[in-house]
Amino acid sequence: MGADGFAERARHELLATGEKARKRTAGTVDDLTPQEEHIARMARDGRTNAEIGAELYISVRTVEWHLRKIFGKLGIGSRKELRDAPIPSGGRTR
Repeated sequence: MGADGFAERARHELLATGEKARKRTAGTVDDLTPQEEHIARMARDGRTNAEIGAELYISVRTVEWHLRKIFGKLGIGSRKELRDAPIPSGGRTR
């Protein structure tokens, strides 16, 4: 599909920032991404989806999407449960 050029550009941009893309394997499927960790902590601290979106320069719908992924990975169903759920650091949920 011609995505090789985009992947190479993204790789160069990541190298320039000093960041590394996390490895994705069957064992990391349930790990929170750094973005998910950040959003989970912000939501746990009481920020609204609109506040999270504004701070991270993403849409409210994107925040909602991330929260659904977070809830699934942590095995919870609501923000209320998020307050008591351990949010691992370093992209690891287990």
